[in-house]
Amino acid sequence: KIMVSDIDRHVIAFGADSIDNLGVQDPLMIRFSSQADPTQWLPSTTNTADFRRISGGTEIVTAIQTRQETLIFTDASLHSMQFVGPPFIFSINQVSGQTTIMGPNAATAVDGTVFWMGKDDFYVYSGQVQKLPCSVKAYVFNDFNAAQSEKVFAALNSSFSEIWWFYCSSTADEIDRYVIYN
Repeated sequence: KIMVSDIDRHVIAFGADSIDNLGVQDPLMIRFSSQADPTQWLPSTTNTADFRRISGGTEIVTAIQTRQETLIFTDASLHSMQFVGPPFIFSINQVSGQTTIMGPNAATAVDGTVFWMGKDDFYVYSGQVQKLPCSVKAYVFNDFNAAQSEKVFAALNSSFSEIWWFYCSSTADEIDRYVIYN
């Protein structure tokens, strides 16, 4: 996944090659270009390009921007990345070591709050991770095709203040169900 940081104009690559082993992807490596220069990726004293490797999990699944930070989901943890300026450029802190996400499109951000579908629960983050109360949780997760978890996607219906998750039921290989949080 690649994104441009809204606040500071860095291009950020998640699951990138490490600086000392180009051509070999590190699934937990984050690299970012120099500020406002998407062609400069090698760190030096005259630019803001750099890299960070996060821990917790085996791979970065996705990242999503909010107003103040970028949330980075691995297969087993959640991290917050914030622009702090030179000399460190970005600060990355683990927010939760015990959260999952279904797939790269299973989260959505709404007014600084992030909602996502995990492997066994629904979550919300607005400074801290919390489980969403869900009266249909057993119905959703007991009839879910885990082999198709990458197809899960979240959508916002702002007209009704709803978050929708679309997913495959246990007997389907294509999306045939949805669940709504209001």
